[in-house]
Formats: sequence, structure tokens, C-alpha cells
Amino acid sequence: MIGAGIHTLSLGWRLSQLLEERGESHKKILIIDKQEVGSGASGIACGVVRNNYFQPAMRELMLHSVGVWESDAENLTYHSVGYMQISPEKMHADVAQIYKEQKAIGYDSVFIEGKKDCASYMRGIVDDWQMEDTTSVLHEKRGGFAHNKASLKGLARRARAGGVEIVSGCRVTGFRRDNGSAAVKAVITDAGEVECEQVVVAAGPWVRDFWQMLELPREITVRQGKGLQPTDVSMWCYWQLEEGVLEVEPEYLSNNAGGAPPVFHVDSEQPLFDKASGEQVELSGMWGIYYKPDHNFGGVQGGAAPYLLDMPAEEVAVDPYGPASPQFVARKEFPNIWCAALGTCQKRFEGKRNLYRDEPSGGIGCFTPDSFPVFDRFCDNVYIIADSNHGYKMIGIGHLVAEELLGKTSALLQPFRFSRFAEGELHPQSNSPFPWS
Repeated sequence: MIGAGIHTLSLGWRLSQLLEERGESHKKILIIDKQEVGSGASGIACGVVRNNYFQPAMRELMLHSVGVWESDAENLTYHSVGYMQISPEKMHADVAQIYKEQKAIGYDSVFIEGKKDCASYMRGIVDDWQMEDTTSVLHEKRGGFAHNKASLKGLARRARAGGVEIVSGCRVTGFRRDNGSAAVKAVITDAGEVECEQVVVAAGPWVRDFWQMLELPREITVRQGKGLQPTDVSMWCYWQLEEGVLEVEPEYLSNNAGGAPPVFHVDSEQPLFDKASGEQVELSGMWGIYYKPDHNFGGVQGGAAPYLLDMPAEEVAVDPYGPASPQFVARKEFPNIWCAALGTCQKRFEGKRNLYRDEPSGGIGCFTPDSFPVFDRFCDNVYIIADSNHGYKMIGIGHLVAEELLGKTSALLQPFRFSRFAEGELHPQSNSPFPWS
């Protein structure tokens, strides 16, 4: 398994259990990473866990993943505080549909409609709520957040306890195939070759590089729907994720009872103003932010809608820790937008722009043509987990892939096969300003 992040660690944990049950615990499971556990995208994730998806297949997948988080909450540093989608009229119908289908799959949530009732409900949680254009609130009673690196260490403990070997400082440089075979016989690393029965690539934003090593197509055919004409597009593109921290005590964002509130996700078309200067913050269209109190980050942490990097995917030098490169730095407008939006949502955040702190979280994300994951087998024995930046919250993917590696097809993973692009079986899109929604 290539990459010591959320997917391989979860996969190693579950696969070791399944092999034990089958009497095959002698089989070796190896995870390699060019740095160490959590050194990539999983280690800088904001940690939000939610079911809030307009796409039915994503909702069912997240129902499974939330269950995995809940099953080992203490070890995974998971905080089940809930999650709230707070939306304007433009998104009302979409969110109503999400609520209806959450109820159909047994996911506990509450739906509030109308400006007056929404304002009253929110003030019952945080009494300084002051948004004006909210017409729907979807309150997921499950979901919440986990601490990125601490949760990965917990997963690594589970994996190692099952006999999984995790090797740090081992960089993959290629793959060996013998006698014209499609299957990979060995993974080539800077520490030598590793012969293998099966390979799993779960490399987050580096998936593009392994895709190229495996000589898979840089451009693919995509149909926007059945019967429509196909279009050739790049397989990958990169978005810059914008996140930061307000340097206050995490308890500064408490609910009316003095405890931790749900994770807040707010979308709006309401104008934003810098309360200190009185100037309007320039925006193009709808804005969206999310935020939560977080002792891991040491303050109130969150982010806003990302932006697409205006360059071919092949030219992006992937490094989530690369602030020296312009494409890895949040736009200079981001702190103004995020802090102004915080103050628009809650009075306690007015005039707090001076407390903003850049934080190495978010990084860049590698997205597929429809911004949803690909979970599929290539080259006969290479399983690729391309999470399209939905990754950290989807801890259950590793458990499902473990079963597929041993021959059991997962119905939950079926809607995310690579073939959907050519067949026009794409996931529906909502009115959210976020590309992954």
C-alpha cells in the first residue's frame, strides 16, 4: 500500500482482521510512505466528518464511514458534536432533498425551514447568531470532527496490532511488469524492489504521479449523461483549499450551555462587510465557510470554498506543506472573507480579523473530472483510491476496499468506478459553492 494516510491505515487495520478470520494471517501487509504516517493530506486535514451530501451514493458511503468513526471514537480522537448545513433560499430545495434521503437511510437529522424559525433555532444553540438570509437549517445529530494526526496515530496502532508493517522514508519510483503482463509484479522504491500480489495506491494529491507511472491516460472521455455526446477532458485538476485559524481559546466558540457546538457550515449570498473598516468585502457569487472550536489547532479553525488552480495538472508541483510556492498559499482575500463571514454569522466574531493565523491545513486537492472519488482496479492487480479530496472523513473506504481485495464486491463502492465517466453515470450536482458538493 502506497501512502500512510487515512485510507491505507484503515485498510490495513481491516484487512489484517479479515486475513486472520480466513486463516491467512501469514500474508504480509506492507504500507510504505516517502515520509511518515500523516505526512501528506490526511495529516493536515481540518477533520470534519459529515453526511451532508446532495449525492445519494455519497450519503450512503458516509453513513458507513460515520459508523466506523463512532466504533473507535476515543482511539481516533473523534468528537461526535454534530454538523449543521445553514443555507439561503437558492439551496433550500437541495437541502430539503438531502434531509428527506437522510431520513430514508436512517441518519438522524432535523430540518428547519423559514427565516424566522431558522434564526430562532440557531439562537437556541448560540445566542449571538445574526445571519439574515438563512431559510433552511439541516442539523445532523451525528458527525462532527476528529484531530488529524492523532487519529492517524490511532489507526496506525490498530494496523500494527494486526501485524501490518509500516515503513517510513521509502519513496516509490516506478512499477515493474514482466513479459508484457498488465499486472504489476513489483513496486520499485529507492530502497529496492518490493514484490507483490496486490498493490493499493492511496496517495491523495500525489495520485496523478502514480497514474502516470502506471501509464494510464492523461485525458479521458466523459459523457455528462446517458445519450449525450462525449468530451475528452484531463483526468486530474487541482484546487487550492483555503483554511485558517482564529487565535482565540477554543472555548470562545461555545454553545449556550457552555459546551462544544456542532460544526457550522454556512452558505450565503448576503453581502460581507469588514466590521473594523466598514468596507464591503469583494465577492463573486455565493460564499461558503465552515468552522469549529478545535484544541488540535488551538483556536477556532475552518475554511471557505476553494479555488481552481489555473494551470495544467501536470505542471502542479504537489506539496501540501509548500507555502513558498504561490499556488499553495491561500488567496490574500481569504482571511478577509472568512473573518468577515464569521462576524456576519455570530456577533462574537465581529472585529476579530487581527486574530487570524495562517495554519498548514487544507493544502491542495487532486480532483477527478466530476469532483467525486474513483475506487477501482487497474492493471489487473492495482487498486486505486482516488478520493478527490473527500478523503479524511471517509475512513470507511479502507474497510470496504479490504473486502474487495479479498474478492467481495462492495455495493457502496460501485457508483465510483472509473467506467462511469464514459458511460455518463455521473453523480448529480447541487447549487453549493463547493466543488465537492
